[in-house]
Amino acid sequence: METKTPTKKAATKKKTVRTKAAAKTPAKKGAAKELKDLFEDSLKDIYWAEKALLKALPKMMKNAQDEKLKNAINKHIGETETHVERLEKCFKSLGKKPQSKKCDAMQGLIDEGKSIMEETEPGTVRDAGIIAAAQKVEHYEIATYGTLAAFAKVLKEKDCLKNLLDTLNEEKKCDELLTKVADTNLNKKAK
Repeated sequence: METKTPTKKAATKKKTVRTKAAAKTPAKKGAAKELKDLFEDSLKDIYWAEKALLKALPKMMKNAQDEKLKNAINKHIGETETHVERLEKCFKSLGKKPQSKKCDAMQGLIDEGKSIMEETEPGTVRDAGIIAAAQKVEHYEIATYGTLAAFAKVLKEKDCLKNLLDTLNEEKKCDELLTKVADTNLNKKAK
């Protein structure tokens, strides 16, 4: 069977259609104009996210049955309290009052975690779902703290950079711990 190679005109037409569908997004009033503005706005976003997690994590812990999972979540509650304190130090070093701005991404991840718990029976299957939801949160936080640390480095915000890197390392360790808990036969038991 012979396949036709698209003509140059057809390929150009497809590209034009995609370009039209992907219109530019206009900036909102008060949108960030400099990296420092984006950095501060992103700090507000993750500050809200960490505070929201302080409300969500105890619910996850209460719904978990595996002791290692409960312990991992409990440990991360304490770390999350420290993450909030570090963000407050970042705001202070920038001469700003700590301020939060709703993080739609974290809200979505928390909602997904709640949904997973509602859609699973208590036990190993729910525990596997809780780990999956928690790791999605960790991966979001790892990406966010990595980006914020890169911004802080460029902006020469040394105090912020240290705090952000400390939190980034803790988020990575939490993700590794959750993987370890899942790998200790929890996922196999959930079959």
